[in-house]
Amino acid sequence: MANFDELSALLQQFTEKGPAGCACAVAKDGKTLYEGYFGYADLEEKRPITEDTVYRLFSMTKVVICTAAMMLFERGKFLLNEPIYEYFPEYRDTQVVVPEEGGKYHVRKAKSPMLIKHAFAMAVGMPYAMGDSPTAKEMARVKSELEQKYGKYDIVTEVRAMGSVPVAFDPGTHWLYGYGHDIVAGLIQLVSGRTVGQFLEDEIFGPLGMKDTGYRFRDGIESRLCTPYIKEKDGTMTRTTTFWEPYHQPDAIYESGGAGLYSTVGDYLKFSQMLANGGVYNGKRIIGRKTIDLMRANQLNADQLKDFNNSYLAGYGYGLGVRTLMSTAEGNSNGSVGEFGWTGYLGTYTSIDPSEGFSIVYMHQMVPNMEEYHHLRVRAVANGCLR
Repeated sequence: MANFDELSALLQQFTEKGPAGCACAVAKDGKTLYEGYFGYADLEEKRPITEDTVYRLFSMTKVVICTAAMMLFERGKFLLNEPIYEYFPEYRDTQVVVPEEGGKYHVRKAKSPMLIKHAFAMAVGMPYAMGDSPTAKEMARVKSELEQKYGKYDIVTEVRAMGSVPVAFDPGTHWLYGYGHDIVAGLIQLVSGRTVGQFLEDEIFGPLGMKDTGYRFRDGIESRLCTPYIKEKDGTMTRTTTFWEPYHQPDAIYESGGAGLYSTVGDYLKFSQMLANGGVYNGKRIIGRKTIDLMRANQLNADQLKDFNNSYLAGYGYGLGVRTLMSTAEGNSNGSVGEFGWTGYLGTYTSIDPSEGFSIVYMHQMVPNMEEYHHLRVRAVANGCLR
């Protein structure tokens, strides 16, 4: 059986090869079993990783957003099988891109409407506004027009504008990573009557005591950020910046559903423990246990699973905004069926196991994040410490 000394040794080994620094915490039944902080938050300043180090979550924002939206679902604010056009009429006449030879294409009306659950499950046919696909290019054009018209704008304004974009396939027929959770964030703002950030603060961050988590820099947060580095082919580490920095500034408006939050390992551990223990943390109920079970139920059919699976996600399906472990054998995992979570672009990772009341939070900030090498080793050692 593994022990936490071996987890510390693993994390120390990580920092010797890059990333510059990393941290991990593990908890069960509301009690922290392990915390480890290794290496540097900034190599040039020789500033060490500590419990106060703040990380850009990137796509680990998605788990928070989908949890928040499902809190509104269980309050009767929307149904998962409702068409998105019931809330955003701009999606009533969704068009689909049909490829032709020679790189040409035409568009036709979608065979079925885009449903709210399609947005949760990344089945709307909208990637991010990058890349060469017709849908991505059109999304980039829409964003450019919004910037020219408004300068700064909120997530609801953008979601409405994206309703004109022809999507990559008929909604619900494939899985495509991208814009779905931004639609979910727009829905949160629309049905709650609060900005996304305010809803998160009122309903999740405040009740859980997540004082170092949010969209906007405040109270010296910026000075505690872990610097992101590019790991070059020769192993050297080159400091970099991210395109999200303007959205962290106090005067920013945009609050994405797919990325944009920052947090500490300790803060995110509280959130993960709440989900691992039936929606309750320190006696405060945030969301219902059965709603969490719905979140972590696989939503993908056989064709969609082909779109989703790779060696990093082996054995997993995809639920309402989270990967969910369907087979420990196929996943080469010593975790539990139903374990769920997600990953962030710069190397953040969470694993949440309700059957054990157990969760893991790991964070570093590096491009490429080398998620398969780092995260699956952390998963193996941390799960091996369960008695």
